Amino acid sequence: MRVALVTHKVIKGDGQGRVNYEVAQAALRGGHQVVLVASEIAPELDSHPSASWVRIPVARWPTALLRNQIFAWRSFRWLRKHSHQLDIAHVNGFITWAASDVNTAHFVHDAWVRLRMDNARLHPGFYRAYQWFYFALNTRLERRAYRQAKAVVAVSENIRGELTEIGVPKERICIITNGVDLREFSPGFAEREGLGLPERVPLALFVGDIRVTRKNLDTVLHALVEVPGLHLAVVGSTAGSPYPQLARQLRLSSRVHFLGYRRDVPRLMRAADLFIFPSRYEPFGLVVLEAMASGLPVVTAVTTGAAGLVSAECGIVMDDPNDTGTLVAAFRQLTQNPESRSRMGQAARAVAEQHGWQQMGKQYLQVYERILGHKRAQDEGVL
Repeated sequence: MRVALVTHKVIKGDGQGRVNYEVAQAALRGGHQVVLVASEIAPELDSHPSASWVRIPVARWPTALLRNQIFAWRSFRWLRKHSHQLDIAHVNGFITWAASDVNTAHFVHDAWVRLRMDNARLHPGFYRAYQWFYFALNTRLERRAYRQAKAVVAVSENIRGELTEIGVPKERICIITNGVDLREFSPGFAEREGLGLPERVPLALFVGDIRVTRKNLDTVLHALVEVPGLHLAVVGSTAGSPYPQLARQLRLSSRVHFLGYRRDVPRLMRAADLFIFPSRYEPFGLVVLEAMASGLPVVTAVTTGAAGLVSAECGIVMDDPNDTGTLVAAFRQLTQNPESRSRMGQAARAVAEQHGWQQMGKQYLQVYERILGHKRAQDEGVL
């Protein structure tokens, strides 16, 4: 089988790029040929004898809108020329003008716009107009891309619901949740002193982009006021973030530790007691699965796609991400019951072990084989 993966990046250090990296590795392990139509790929894929790279450089273009359209046009031209050499064309959302066999829905712009979660409304003038046009265009093009695909993979139940709302037939949609590196993210112990964190206190961890309101750190901080014994470590760039100032206004500076952007998240997870991520809108939320793999009880919300993996045995799922009272109760429950935290953490790890990257890769290969079988049956006149 010869598979083309069309995406901007196929690397480990990128959410969508990591998924495509693991799909590529699964195909290569299965003895298949992989063509990577991308701007950047991991070195080990570039040197693999069964992988080839169709490089589409777009970095010199000044805006994401231009970069995306240039990539979409150039990838379309390549796919149109070489489609007869491929068995499966796998794309991600609207990334090319070409129709695909498989399209992975990591995100649905239509839902994002309807929920008004884009940050454009916080900015006046040209930036706001640009963001409006960017999202409006992507909504239209993405809807077309999903409807054209023979199969659409939703990364969560939430995404499947959003796809059906924009007219994608239910029978074309399947769910394959993202995976996790079970060795990199694993239970253990990390000294807090070397991480700049306080010892011998209950410690919650929050990881996300804190320059925007979508991740919902504001509700977390307001809830923290009511739980005086709990400390919070926050991972995320503070440049342009309103939350350090909010923490000062709420007199939380001694208990909220802004760590900035970090590359040692697995170690930080081993130093924490619980993980908090009540995002107001999250297609999946890979960080939730990473926390579960690290043996942490998780507090999240139904608006986070990965919440579908969080049972009552391994965490707490809020019906409303903005419900401060429920979050306060969750914090108190987990802060005051270390034995309960331990049991939840063990249950969370057990769930995560069912969602390693290799399991995810095998599921994608099954989708490929099903579509390829259908194509062959059509060619033979069976269907």
